[in-house]
Amino acid sequence: MLRVFLTHTPEMRANYYGERPLAALREVAEVTLHEGDTPLSGRALAEAAAGSQAIVADRSTPGTAETFENAPDLVAFLRVAVDVSTIDIAAASRAGVLVTQATPGFGDSVSELAIGMMVDLARGVSSYAADFHAGRVPVPRMGRQLAGRTLGLIGYGRIARRVAELAVALRMRVLVHDPFATIADAGVESVSLDRVFAEADVLMPLAVANDSTHHIVNAASLAKAKRGVLLVNLSRGGLVDEDALAAALDSGQVAAAAMDVGSAPDQWPNPALAARPDVVATPHIGGLTPEAAEHQAMDTVRQIAALAAGRMPERALNAEAATRLARLSGWQG
Repeated sequence: MLRVFLTHTPEMRANYYGERPLAALREVAEVTLHEGDTPLSGRALAEAAAGSQAIVADRSTPGTAETFENAPDLVAFLRVAVDVSTIDIAAASRAGVLVTQATPGFGDSVSELAIGMMVDLARGVSSYAADFHAGRVPVPRMGRQLAGRTLGLIGYGRIARRVAELAVALRMRVLVHDPFATIADAGVESVSLDRVFAEADVLMPLAVANDSTHHIVNAASLAKAKRGVLLVNLSRGGLVDEDALAAALDSGQVAAAAMDVGSAPDQWPNPALAARPDVVATPHIGGLTPEAAEHQAMDTVRQIAALAAGRMPERALNAEAATRLARLSGWQG
C-alpha cells in the first residue's frame, strides 16, 4: 500500500476530511495523520512526511520548494482543493513530484451563501441581529427588494452560472462580463465590464484570480458604479482593492459589502474591513458544508487509488514532469 501523510490538523480534519473519506483513504493507503494544531510547511512538512510517498494537503498547507527538495521519498502532492496557488508546481516538477488538485464540489454551497449575503445586505439582517444580541432596540429602516434589481457578475464559471440561475428565479436581471465564456442562458445578458459596473445594483466578482483580474474591483471601476451599490465577494480576495473598497464605503458609493474572502491568511476577510458595521463577513466558509468538503476529500481518495493501481490520476497538473511515479510498484503511466 502507498504510504500517505494527511496534513490536516485535527480541527481541519473535522471540517474538511471527515470519517467517511478518511476511512476510504485507509482502504487504499497506509495513512499517517498530522496531529499538531498548526499547518506545516517547508522542511517541517518534509520531515513530518518522511517515508511517505504521497502528501494529501489541505488548503492551508503550502507545497514549497523546500518541502520538495527535502522529501526524497515523495512521489505525489495532492491538494484537497481547487486552488493550487500556494504549491510551487515548478519546484515539484524539478523534483519529479506529481501535483494534483480536486474538482470544484462547492458550487451549490458557495452559490447559496451568495444569495444569502445578497438578502442580508439588501435587508440589513446581520445589523438587526447584532442589535438584538447586544440588547439594543433596532431601528427599522427601508430595505431593498431584489426582484427587479440588477445583479452584475464578473466571470461566468461554475459558481457564477449557479448564482445567475438562482438570481433569475428571484426575478433579478443578470448582467455578466466574461470574455472567455459562452453566455446563452435564459435571463442572462453578456455585456461589457463597464456596463456591469454602471448598471448593477449588486456587484459580484467571481472571476478566476490571476494577473489580469487582480483588483478588477478598484477605485476607478467603483467610481463608475451606481451610488449605493452592494458588493459581494466570495471568490478571491485579490479581485478587490480593499483600500478602494474602504474608501467607497466611507463615501457611500458602496452602501454595504459582504465577503467570505480577503487578504488575511487562508483567504479570510481583512479584519479591518470585517469589523465595519457596513460589512458582513464570514471566515471563508463558502464551501464548508458536508457535501462540498466530502466531494473534494473523496477526489483525493480516488487519486490515491489510481496511483496505487499504477494509473495516472485525474486532475494531474504536471504529469509529464512527474518522473518519480516510475518508482511505484506496477506503474503503468
